[in-house]
Amino acid sequence: MTSIDPTARVEDGAVIGEGTTIGPYCVVGRDVVIGANCKLIAHAHVMGHTTVGDGCTVYPFASLGGAPQDLSYRGEPTRLQIGAGCTIREGVTMNVGTVKGGGLTRVGERGFFMNNSHVGHDCIVGNDVIFATSATLGGHCEIGDFVYIGGLSAVHQFARVGPQVMIGGVCGVRGDIIPYGLVNGQYARLEGLNIIGMKRRKFTRERLAAVRSFYQKLFEAPGVFSERLSTVQPLAASDPAIAEILQFIEAGKQRSLCLPSGRNAED
Repeated sequence: MTSIDPTARVEDGAVIGEGTTIGPYCVVGRDVVIGANCKLIAHAHVMGHTTVGDGCTVYPFASLGGAPQDLSYRGEPTRLQIGAGCTIREGVTMNVGTVKGGGLTRVGERGFFMNNSHVGHDCIVGNDVIFATSATLGGHCEIGDFVYIGGLSAVHQFARVGPQVMIGGVCGVRGDIIPYGLVNGQYARLEGLNIIGMKRRKFTRERLAAVRSFYQKLFEAPGVFSERLSTVQPLAASDPAIAEILQFIEAGKQRSLCLPSGRNAED
């Protein structure tokens, strides 16, 4: 049974799913669709052309579907789509997209967004992510599945973060981070592989050894990066994770690659 607190304001046109609870002083706009069995605890604001998937919980003072923080925006009916099973804690903000960015900000399923984290316009966020307190995405970022972003860390607009990446706290991410990468530092640098995360995804000892060996050849061996990259290309056939990393590097366009400290693309 749907329950709407008498102090909440749900505009005509909004669609509220079966079993959803809209708590005290929430505001839901006319173009919003909220799925079944969601819970807006109190004081949440969902606006714009926003869709919230089934089973999400939204805590007080979250603001979902607000206008993009982009000077080119002129009120176009762009969208925010949030997948099922997300937990959105206090003060989280997620903005709709922009026309020039494709018109859609998309957040996957089962995400856990801690207080004051932010998803900027036109971002594509995968499934099962964790954003710690005040983790922030600039516009047009791409975040893979099972990514962890540490507290007070910020990802530069147009940056890509591959799946199963772990970003430490208080990091400024200015470049693309390879799948399975572990980064840290004031300006994030690649420190190795997210071995703990890979073990949680059931990587065998043999697979871990193969990916580690590939990583060492690509990022730690002497010589020019482009030459090392060419040398390791045949290893793509040896493990799907290696192939995924190489495909990610090849697809890079907007931002440079995040590399280990003291290394650059010309070393």
